[in-house]
Amino acid sequence: MVATKLGMTSFGGPIAHLGYFHEEYVRRKKWINEKNYGDLVALSQFLPGPASSQVGIGIGVARGGIVGGIISFLGFTLPSVIALIFFASLLQIYDIRDAGWLSGLKIVAVVVVAHAVIGMVQHHAPDIQRKTIALFVLVVTLIWQTAFTQIGVILIAGIVGYFLYKNKSIKEGQTNVSLFPISKRLGYLSLALFFILLIFLPILSRLISSNWISMFDSFYRAGALVFGGGHVVLPLLEQEFVPTGLLSTQEFLAGYGITQAVPGPLFTFAAYIGAVMNGWQGGIFATFAIFLPAFLLIIGSLPIWDALRTNSKVKGALLGVNASVVGILISALYTPIWTSAIKSSMDFALAAILFFMLVYWKLPPWVIVLTGAVGGFIISYL
Repeated sequence: MVATKLGMTSFGGPIAHLGYFHEEYVRRKKWINEKNYGDLVALSQFLPGPASSQVGIGIGVARGGIVGGIISFLGFTLPSVIALIFFASLLQIYDIRDAGWLSGLKIVAVVVVAHAVIGMVQHHAPDIQRKTIALFVLVVTLIWQTAFTQIGVILIAGIVGYFLYKNKSIKEGQTNVSLFPISKRLGYLSLALFFILLIFLPILSRLISSNWISMFDSFYRAGALVFGGGHVVLPLLEQEFVPTGLLSTQEFLAGYGITQAVPGPLFTFAAYIGAVMNGWQGGIFATFAIFLPAFLLIIGSLPIWDALRTNSKVKGALLGVNASVVGILISALYTPIWTSAIKSSMDFALAAILFFMLVYWKLPPWVIVLTGAVGGFIISYL
């Protein structure tokens, strides 16, 4: 139920989703502590695919094993999948990309991410050394805005953290207790299946003339080879389906608009494309294909990551990595979240009201989302 609620209220893209997760799983439910959450977010930044979905799967695994991971994934993903399949035909008639309520939801994302950043700075950058690491990452990721820049600065932060803290006793809630109940054998099998499908699906697609196999190959490769989250996968999917004539430019742009409007991961854009091409069955099939690599990668990486992060030699590096995540979040808070949402003094005023409601009145996220949508709708008529 918690994952489903997040899937119905988490607007604003992958970084905003991490803010929603932090608010719900760390602050409210306390299902995972700050340290473990930071470690999980750091891992998701290294892996290709949808970072927020992988974090959600990881939290589900920590709570209930593989079944918990699957339930968490379905709860967070299905609301937007159902919405995109349902609106696949309607959006070819109605254009909502400039709707006022959508602008309000973007402002909600600003508030949620800002709140998450404040909390993560307190826990992951409490001293001047880690604040400096966060500042370095912030500056670099703002100047060079590529997915590989993000990976590079995380690696640099890990190396710096290792040398700064390798001889220091750290007592920040770190524990040697395993957080993710997954065997290394299952992890290795998942990673092996990931690479087998990545290598042999293109071959199978050429040997067997089947639209379904070709579609599975296209979506699987998109989910397996994209760093930087959903905003990066959208142009890749355009190159995959529009030039081939499987999807018109108008259909693609209509789907892009609704994907920005619905909550949940941006990778569910695949559901819209699949539905346009092959009905609701195609939507479900495309969703499965694009998210399968992310699921295999996170399940395969968690046991290895669990062992590494409890190693005393690695803990210092993780302190630097977690500080770098703070810098990445602040960078994303500015662009694309702030720059696309706060365009006037009235937008900023609404953001201030929503921030007060979330932080000081401690109202639930769904109230903030509803208020933001209504506020954005009213501002559009002023």
